[in-house]
Formats: sequence, C-alpha cells, structure tokens
Amino acid sequence: MARGPFASSEGIGRAREPWSALNRALANDGVDAIGDGASALSSFATYEETNVRASYDVVIVGAGLSGCVIAERLSRELGKRALVVERRAHVGGNCYDYVDEHGIRASKYGAHLFHTKHERVWEYVKRFSEWIPFDHRVRGVVASAETGESKLVPIPPTMDTVNALFGTTISSEEEMEAWYKSERVFPADGAEPANGEEAALMRVGPRLYEAIFKHYTKKQWDKYPNELDASVLMRLPCRTSTDDRYFSDPWQALPKRGYTRIFENMIGNDPNVDVRFDADFFELKRLGKLPKYDLLVYTGQIDSYYAALGMPKLEYRSLRFEEEYIEDTEDGLFFQEAMVVNYTGADVPFTRIVEYKHVPNQPEGRHEKPGTLIAREYSSAEGEPYYPVPNPENRALYERYAELAAKEQGVAFVGRLASYKYFNMDEAILNALEVFDNFVETGALEPKRAPSAFGSA
Repeated sequence: MARGPFASSEGIGRAREPWSALNRALANDGVDAIGDGASALSSFATYEETNVRASYDVVIVGAGLSGCVIAERLSRELGKRALVVERRAHVGGNCYDYVDEHGIRASKYGAHLFHTKHERVWEYVKRFSEWIPFDHRVRGVVASAETGESKLVPIPPTMDTVNALFGTTISSEEEMEAWYKSERVFPADGAEPANGEEAALMRVGPRLYEAIFKHYTKKQWDKYPNELDASVLMRLPCRTSTDDRYFSDPWQALPKRGYTRIFENMIGNDPNVDVRFDADFFELKRLGKLPKYDLLVYTGQIDSYYAALGMPKLEYRSLRFEEEYIEDTEDGLFFQEAMVVNYTGADVPFTRIVEYKHVPNQPEGRHEKPGTLIAREYSSAEGEPYYPVPNPENRALYERYAELAAKEQGVAFVGRLASYKYFNMDEAILNALEVFDNFVETGALEPKRAPSAFGSA
C-alpha cells in the first residue's frame, strides 16, 4: 500500500528531473471566470418546449467537447444562437467529473488526462480554466519472465521496466537501443505489418509483447492483436531512457477545479447558447418538439443517425467501472502507488485500477485525509460507446456511412462518435476549432480534414 500521492521532488503528479522540465505547462496558468465562488449557470436546464426559443441558427446534438467548442465559437465570434441538446443529465460528455460525498474529485466515465502538442489548443483551453502541470505516469503489474513474480513496473516500458522483468543491467540509452534491436522481429521480405501483433513484434519484440501487450489488448478489445489493425499497436512507445511519462507532448496538465468547470465557463452563462439536458434528439424530432434551425451539428454515433436505414451497427468497446470507497487502507492514506495501475495478465479480469486521490487537482487538503476511492475498469461490448474497434470490417462499414453523411444538406457530423475515430481530448478540440474555421472561411460547417488525418488509431 502507498503512503502518499504519486510524486517526485518536483511535487505531486510530477515526473522527476530532467523529464518534468519538458512539460511547458505552468502552475495556475489560465483563467477561471467562475473561480471558487458559486455562480448560477443560466444556460443549463432540462428540456421543455417552453424554455427554448422558437428558432436557432444551429442545433448541436451532444454537450461534449466537440459540441461545446462549436457552440462557444459560433456564439462568441459570430453571435450565432445555438441550442445544445444532451441526452445525459450533465454537460461535458465523457469528461464530466465531480466531487463526491467523501470530498474526492472523481470522473464518472474514467480518468481523463489532458496533453497536447498543439499550441492553439493549449491557448484555447486556458481561456476556461486554471491549470496544474501533471506528468501522467502509469505503473503495471507484470509477471517477471525470470521468476514469474508479479512486479510493479513503468508502462510504457522503460529501461527500468526491462531490467526488472528480464534481469538485465542496462544502464545507457545505447544499451537499451541495442536490446530492442536484438528483440525485434520484422515481417518477412520487408513487408509492412499486416496486423497489431506484427506491429508490436517489430516495435518491442516477443518478450515484452507477451508480458505487457498481448493479453492486455485482448482484455481491452476482446480481440488479440493479430485480429486488429496494425495501427492499434504501431505507435507503442519504445523508451530507451528512464523517462516514465506516459505522454511526451509539451503541454500536460489538469484543470485546477476539474473538467466540468471548463464547460461551465465555456457556455454556462452565454446568452446565445441554451443547453438542455435529458433531451434525446431523435425522440424530440419524432414528436415534433424541436425548434426551427438553419444548421445541425451532430456529435453522436453516426450509425445511430442512420438507424432507420437498417444498416449494420458499427462496433464499439465500452467500459464498466466497479468503484470502491476504502475507509482505512492498510499502510497509509492510499491504495496503490500511482493514479493508474495496469494489470497486463490474463489472470485478472479488469484492465486497470484508477485511484483518483493521487491527482494534484483534488480539493485542498484531501491528500492528507483518510479514505480513498478506486475504480476497477472492465472492458465491455455493452454500455456507453468509448472506442471504435479498428479493423477492416468496421472501417469499410464506416465509409458507407460517411458517404451518406457527405450528401446530407445542412448537417455537420463532428467528433469522435460521428467520425468513428478515437480522438484524444486535444484532437477533439482541434477538430471542432477547424470546423469553425471552415465555417468562417467557406460557410460550410464541416471538418477541414478527414478523421484519419489525426494521430490516434
């Protein structure tokens, strides 16, 4: 059991030097208009015909990142009136977080870690929150190839990981690169990897693949890597140093008062934007309860939009969270060493345990108080759609939907679910900003780039 929050000499949630110095986010950078004071969010309400206008410039389906960014930009820059309809009871989509009854800031839909290489995105999000630098570091429970004993090691694998699992004594980046070179297995005749397994073997070799990636991938996707596109494992980090940060982007941070506050600052008191919860777009449309509008921005599942056509559904993976509040830990105030601990073996049914109390944006003083909240994550085929399943069959089916979407007049399909593409948070924001750019430049409310132009699989 851990005695304190995951930290270094640089502070809670920070990597050790020299790696922490690579993070360009500054403490308390950004502006939070609401701050610590209470503020009525005049734009937010549940849906009733009496509390919406007769007409809007745009109706936006979904109050997640994509929908809220577009609403904010259209209002603030062009004075457009927007109605955002959200089937859930809150703003923020899967980023929604809250402080629970024990005073712990937690995320309803799993941990979200903001990181970006896009300065434009970083400057944009600083308008709506103060930020705290955070170097996300993950640990994994992995069986040692030498002894079979489970060890807690950095994920993605670093020099320390390899030494712990295989009994090596690598001490330089040159030695680590030589180790990778001796381990890697490439497809025959110089061919490109045909699937995720071939991609993993050419990146990290069979031993790391077996120990860390093979069974974890099966738990996450319900498919072994050889059943998935090569892109899923093509970008496995091959660290040759002791840098144990999960991401390498120049800006890595957490919002000081949580992610929900960002959305509240974006559109919570905007006179041009009405946000209506518990509002199912398709049901409102069927009942004729939608107001008049000129444009529609749809951020939901693209296959749901065309459900009436009877086409096959796209495949998604979801997550199930098993939360447990622990009043008394055995050896201190925390359950585990890090915020996120992955369980890579097939012998454990969940993929990871998240302990929210480790993050530096907990309410002041919460790290020193007893009691902690953990969430075991189980991958599932049922539930909220999180991850598009990247294989040839789904890709071909999505293209059929995309062809239909391209012919829709006055409808923009934007975001992760509408694009059948897993966007990181910063990519979702950038995608939405570019949709707005396109509207300003051409009058077309549609993405500038295809979803495939973004980095995530």
